[in-house]
Amino acid sequence: MSFGKMNTFIDLVEKQTVRDSEGFSTETDVILASVRAYREGRHGNEKWANRAQFSEATDLFRFRCIPGVTVTTAMVIVNGDGRFEITSVEDVKGRGMYIEVLAKEVKPSG
Repeated sequence: MSFGKMNTFIDLVEKQTVRDSEGFSTETDVILASVRAYREGRHGNEKWANRAQFSEATDLFRFRCIPGVTVTTAMVIVNGDGRFEITSVEDVKGRGMYIEVLAKEVKPSG
C-alpha cells in the first residue's frame, strides 16, 4: 500500500465517560490518532461478495499500524464524510504493518 492510495485523513475516536463532581456522567470523544488511510466504499466486486458475513459494513479502511494504539470495535472512525462504527479489525497478512477495518456508516436519525 503506497501513500498515494492513502489519501483520506481519518481520526480514530474512543468514547470516554467522564463523571463530574456532582455525579453526573457525560460522554466525550477522545481522538486517539489522526492518520492517512485508504478508503474503499462497498460495491459489487468479488472481494465484497466474499465479505457477505459483514453485510452491514459499508466501507473498508486500511492504514498503517499505530504504535501504542490497539484498534478495537469499541472505537469509531471520523472523517470529512461522517462517522463510521468499526465492525471488524484485522491485521493484514499478520505482519503488523497494516490494519484493515470494516466499518458501518452512522447516519443521524431524523
